[in-house]
Amino acid sequence: MGLLLTWTAGLVLWIVLWAIGAKAFDAFMLTVVLLVTAAIGHIVWPMLPGNRGTDSTPDNPPYT
Repeated sequence: MGLLLTWTAGLVLWIVLWAIGAKAFDAFMLTVVLLVTAAIGHIVWPMLPGNRGTDSTPDNPPYT
């Protein structure tokens, strides 16, 4: 959902910047930067220490 909202905000930013005189490619590159940043955050967020869930032992430990 966050990626969709970022994509939408980026496209709105692209249209607004294009309308006020910026080059279309340069404005679209800002959209790409926003989307890549959101994608990296979407991938990294579950791996952060506070978001890993429960700290339980593995189901199949290598030793007993």
